[in-house]
Amino acid sequence: MMLSPQERERKKGVFAKALRSGGNADTKRYMELYADFSELGYTRELAENYADAFVNEHKKPLAEDILQTVRLFDRIRDFGSAEFYLDMLKDKKLNNDDKFGYCIEALKNKSKQGHWRDAVDFRTENINFMQNHSEKVDMKQRADLYIALALVDCAAKKYMQAFKLLMNFGYKPQGRNDSKLLEILITGIYICSHTGNQESIDNAVENAHGAMKLFTEYEHPWLKAFYEKQIEDAAQGII
Repeated sequence: MMLSPQERERKKGVFAKALRSGGNADTKRYMELYADFSELGYTRELAENYADAFVNEHKKPLAEDILQTVRLFDRIRDFGSAEFYLDMLKDKKLNNDDKFGYCIEALKNKSKQGHWRDAVDFRTENINFMQNHSEKVDMKQRADLYIALALVDCAAKKYMQAFKLLMNFGYKPQGRNDSKLLEILITGIYICSHTGNQESIDNAVENAHGAMKLFTEYEHPWLKAFYEKQIEDAAQGII
């Protein structure tokens, strides 16, 4: 999910020692793009405009802005563009939080493109760091890691291992409107779809719809339809 302007400023205050020049202009542009996101959701125009505003037109873009660009392209399933921006971080010296985010997005990107050997190798090289740092982040960030790790196993056709990893890492639901729980369940549908077991797929879809029924409100007006489409696509092996 795209950070609200207030959340982004707080995060920059923690992770950036100094705001780059033109910070006020950046904040204004971010608010404009966030308004587009709130109204229309994930679109190619949003991803491209964000990339232009915060990465392409900056000599030294923040790692978090590059990662946000990666996530926006990932959400519209343009994995090639996501990989292009990920490569900008490959040889950068990152703080631990940015490195953790980079590792998650790299695992997801390699897995979704079917590059399972590269994904497995990357996991092996970085697993100690990822597991250690996952103990220092909140439950939702930890969930992002296990979603990514499950996608690696799924890409390697280790479906049962992927499903067990996803469902047994200890996620605790965060109230009725828990979008992260829904993302976990949607990933579970995707994994089940690759097994070819229709009963498992149907059960996983039912669980996700059950989670949606718990929602009392959605953060954005388009989000309910977005998740319904995600469930439908995951049952068809698309994520």
